[in-house]
Amino acid sequence: MPKKNDTLSEAKTKKSDEFYTQFEDIQREVNAYLEYNPDTFKGKTVLLPCDDPEWSNFTRFFAQNFDILGLKKLISTSYATESKKLHESVQISFDDFLTDFEKNSPNYDEDTSKVCGKIFILEKDINNSGRIDLNDLQWEYLEGDGDFRSEEVTKLRDEADIIVTNPPFSLFREFLAWIMQAKKKFLIIGNVNAISYKETFPLIKNNSVWLGESIHSGDREFGVPSTYPLEAAGYRVDEKGNKFIRVKGVRWFTNLDHGRRHQPISLMTMADNVKYSSHKEIKENGYQKYDNYDAIEIPYSDAIPSDYFGIMGVPITFIDKYCPEQFEILGMESSAGYNADIVGIPVLMTGDARPTINGKTTYARIFIRKKVI
Repeated sequence: MPKKNDTLSEAKTKKSDEFYTQFEDIQREVNAYLEYNPDTFKGKTVLLPCDDPEWSNFTRFFAQNFDILGLKKLISTSYATESKKLHESVQISFDDFLTDFEKNSPNYDEDTSKVCGKIFILEKDINNSGRIDLNDLQWEYLEGDGDFRSEEVTKLRDEADIIVTNPPFSLFREFLAWIMQAKKKFLIIGNVNAISYKETFPLIKNNSVWLGESIHSGDREFGVPSTYPLEAAGYRVDEKGNKFIRVKGVRWFTNLDHGRRHQPISLMTMADNVKYSSHKEIKENGYQKYDNYDAIEIPYSDAIPSDYFGIMGVPITFIDKYCPEQFEILGMESSAGYNADIVGIPVLMTGDARPTINGKTTYARIFIRKKVI
């Protein structure tokens, strides 16, 4: 585990996939969709796979707000204890992931819990309280270990209208493909660098996937298992002994609509950007053209000019601010190889396909063009 700055990419390398999203982060994001369309979840079956329902704030949030959201059905599934991916240095016992909720249930079987995942279903008022909430959850064991790729969880995917979760970080590409294969609505957490994955970027370019509303920069806090080693720079332990770490580069990925993505970015002219910009590169050099692409370099999203309608190369974090009514995404270059379908515009010379200025390569760039509105 790194000594500084936990990131999702480091989690992927270490297979440390057991991160628990905070209730407030889920609430803030879901509220953005309700503000745009109050009926976003109405009459829908929501699936929370990879979710550890006993620990998950996803399950708590959607169960607690079942009636408010107008859900038809809530389904949560979890991995079997022995299938969990944790940091290779961690020694865990079976009891580390048992809860009183499970152990005190008549359904509980120790041997089955080790090898089988669980399914939680919420769809009716079991206890006659007059409302459907967390107390009405019913659960049983799955036949398999709860892997989302299994036939039984895939059937639950096909039943669902919307899929919401924080998937295993090491399986983000495969998980997104699993969702898109079934053409489902979704709201999931991933690394901002997933924008540049060859499996993800075409979906963003085609306006099939976009970023969520509430996280645009900085880091977020996640709960971790009690056995997780706290070696990162940002962590805390609360008064109950619960562990939390801060993770950089987190984003929501979705195909649920929200209002922010239709808000144009406020822009200045090229001349005003050069004159008033707080960025040294812009003030000193103006707007430079790439050696190998017919496009200009925009090192910061807030430096996009209002009066330029040619091709521009912008950072991948531009997608945080992307308004499809304001800009057209043409392609992206983030590696040494040229792929016409991904890059989207022709390279002007052979050799390194990464955008270069005076022979020096830039970071990954997305090629965009301003629309005439």
